[in-house]
Amino acid sequence: MGKSYGFVEITGVVAAMDALDIMLKTADVELASWERKLGGRLVTMIIQGDIASVKQAVEAASEKAIKRPVATGVIARPHEEIVRMVELSASRWKKQGES
Repeated sequence: MGKSYGFVEITGVVAAMDALDIMLKTADVELASWERKLGGRLVTMIIQGDIASVKQAVEAASEKAIKRPVATGVIARPHEEIVRMVELSASRWKKQGES
């Protein structure tokens, strides 16, 4: 099975951390990247793993997070341009962590 991406967009950093914790504990997935928009009001967590694990993790976060997600999505076998966008996003926060 190839890499799949799961997206959970939620209001607030605390709710995003809660949703991420749920996803990581529910299935064999890992954080691929994250984005904050509107001054941190909207946070998108992007996870990766096999398609079954990603679906399970996104569904669990949708059901159990302290806030209802604004949007969710799963992409099985993402196009190379999607992979490139996620890797670019990840490179920005990984560089900040090295400083």
